[in-house]
Amino acid sequence: MTEIKIETEFIKLDALLKFANLVSSGGEAKIRIAEGEVLVNGEICTMRGKKMRPGDTAVIDGETALVVE
Repeated sequence: MTEIKIETEFIKLDALLKFANLVSSGGEAKIRIAEGEVLVNGEICTMRGKKMRPGDTAVIDGETALVVE
């Protein structure tokens, strides 16, 4: 599990995946989110602009990113 510390209110899902090195580019994040390959808090999410706040998790390929304050 990768913990991503943010100092703002939220981080968008596509930026979170890229920042956590779970995808290699923003384009890859966009495609993989659109194809339903990403789970947010245990549910499939197809919104790349989803606002991720502290306590939220994103999972792709079995790798987890946790947003923390």
